[in-house]
Amino acid sequence: MDAPETLTLLDFGSFRVHEDGRVIPIPGYLVRTRQGRIVLVDTGFPPSYLSDARAAAAADGLDAFGSLVRIGPENTPRGQLGLVGLTPADVTDLVLTHSDIDHVGALAGFTGMPIYVGRAERALERPRYFGDVRPLTWPQAEYVLVDGDEKILPGLVALSTPGHSPGHLSLLVRLAETGSVLLAGDAVSRPAELESGRNGGAWDDELARRSAERLISLAARESVLLVYGHDPVQWRTLRRAPDAYA
Repeated sequence: MDAPETLTLLDFGSFRVHEDGRVIPIPGYLVRTRQGRIVLVDTGFPPSYLSDARAAAAADGLDAFGSLVRIGPENTPRGQLGLVGLTPADVTDLVLTHSDIDHVGALAGFTGMPIYVGRAERALERPRYFGDVRPLTWPQAEYVLVDGDEKILPGLVALSTPGHSPGHLSLLVRLAETGSVLLAGDAVSRPAELESGRNGGAWDDELARRSAERLISLAARESVLLVYGHDPVQWRTLRRAPDAYA
């Protein structure tokens, strides 16, 4: 039976938020299975940010929110996959937690495999991207639309956690040695959101609160490792590519 063998955290760069000056990680994730499936979760920023991050942010209006402080070829899907001996062509499945700019930026490079995305997210005319800016289109691809929770394979479950965006997904990964790991994504980007009860930039505050509570309850009930979406403090303590959780 197929099941997750390793979970690798990918470093898609870092971003400074103007509001409080915090520098947050931009993560992606990679799940390798016993039978050779390569599941990529999220794709990082658009390629335009590699050539001129300042100009790209100004064009997208992102400069009003913050600025990229670290991004280079090593912070692309190709660069991060290369750290573990893979290329984008090796990816067999793509999971999108949601369609914000730092999660779907390189989506166009991953259309030759099933793409798991929340049904409500895919129902958007275009990916959310940032603010009112919608430059990306949904590429032609095989979409697996997730309603509720969806088992991608035994031990790998997409969890419906709407609120930050209409069809936000989190991911539960069960590993033989580490145990269960819960990738919260932007459903809980950092502990301060739990303390304040406020999900920054949420599409629906009440749904975001319920989804966060659901994840916290699940993490406590099953004693899982809860990985926040953009927490700089936790990020420094986690293994990242080329290291992996097994």
